[in-house]
Amino acid sequence: MKAYKFELFTNTIEKNIRTGIFKPGHKLPSVRELKKEYRLSISTIQHGYEYLMIQGLVESVPKSGYYVCYRPASFKKELKSNLISTVRDAIFSNHLQLTTSLRSSGSKFSEFNVAAPGDLLIPQKLVLRTMQQVVREQGARLLRYYPSNGSLELKENIIKRAAAHRSVIHIDELLVTDGALQALYIALASTCIAGDIVAVESPCVFSILEVIRVLNLKVIEVPIDPDIGFDIDFFRNSCHHNKIKAAILTPNFHNPTGILMSDEHKLALVTIAYQYHIALIENDIYGDLNFYGTRPTTLRSFDESGLVLTYSSYAKTLAPGIRLGWLAAGKFMERAEQIKFSLGSTVSPIYQETVNKLLTGSSYDRHIRTFKAKLAKNAYCTVNLISDNFPPKTAVIMPSGGYNIWVKMPDHTDMHYFYRQCEQIGVRFTPGFTFSFSGAFDHYFRVVFADKFSDRKIEGIKLAGQLFK
Repeated sequence: MKAYKFELFTNTIEKNIRTGIFKPGHKLPSVRELKKEYRLSISTIQHGYEYLMIQGLVESVPKSGYYVCYRPASFKKELKSNLISTVRDAIFSNHLQLTTSLRSSGSKFSEFNVAAPGDLLIPQKLVLRTMQQVVREQGARLLRYYPSNGSLELKENIIKRAAAHRSVIHIDELLVTDGALQALYIALASTCIAGDIVAVESPCVFSILEVIRVLNLKVIEVPIDPDIGFDIDFFRNSCHHNKIKAAILTPNFHNPTGILMSDEHKLALVTIAYQYHIALIENDIYGDLNFYGTRPTTLRSFDESGLVLTYSSYAKTLAPGIRLGWLAAGKFMERAEQIKFSLGSTVSPIYQETVNKLLTGSSYDRHIRTFKAKLAKNAYCTVNLISDNFPPKTAVIMPSGGYNIWVKMPDHTDMHYFYRQCEQIGVRFTPGFTFSFSGAFDHYFRVVFADKFSDRKIEGIKLAGQLFK
């Protein structure tokens, strides 16, 4: 067979990846470094990396470089769930303190448990400068009530951005909300009543489970497959045997696994929803934070019936203190509008005008490009640290975007002891048992990498793993 020039370096890299010398998250030599070492042209080296990417061994991160993404079959097997399609009451202990920050108390902890951008990654100057401009331009107008459904100009900007990734949102179905959690509450309350069954991802982020519990709903947990995300076949079977009213899921960079659902599976899911007349409540809060490729589509991109309710917010992409989200309520708009009004007639005008100004120009897009490059670098750094320092058979899912990593410790690990030891060395992860009503994830934990990685944070992850290695 014909030999290619790039095989001079790709054969070595491929061998090192497949034998485990280069672990997931490992940063590979730059194009310039390889050019100098092997005396090859830049285009030849780029073709070599493209070959490794096609093999599923390597990923390219803009402005950062090439990283190992290979996941051996044994790791995927470790991360498979054995859930049974069972209707459960939404009852578990209150674990709110495990998902919130201690920073305000002057804590010296290295926190990897709070799913929000850290102070050093927030575009502080941009946001504050824009707020000041808004105050100067709008003046006393910001002290009045705004339209209960949100600023018309802001909604037009949200619709325009959604259209760029094939999501059609109509202005008369769009609500501006006080953050994503309020949007979820409105969506669930619009589609379900107490005692109804809803399908949720398993694992599922704690805040979603809390809203389900508050609304007295019953749940069926649908496993997240490490290859494809939301298990379509499991969901279809559950719909056939149960009267499911709604399903809540995060197709784009699921929290906590970071998995991206393919367009093929998104279409299949929407088709099942049509068949069983199930409302699909789509969390697109991480949709802008893809590490590579183009911004992904949404479930709404494939919906023509109004059964998909999509919500998002700017707390994850700008700053957690920007309490502004939105909900495209589809055919459930009339009920959603009533519920929204009962929760508060308007969202903070200064937040609406600030976000609108950022979306109107190019500031938001410039920030997102920089932000997601930093997140991708942090993600690969974190996976590499875990691969190098945690015990053998520790399994990790490499996220495709967002800022969460899902880790499974070996089955014999005493997790209560693990968390106590982490507390002693000043490291906080989010325990896996907070992500389910079923108790299926006791040996898992989530790592959030949405802050600048200081030497102390890096050392914290190393120590946490080496305690058990």
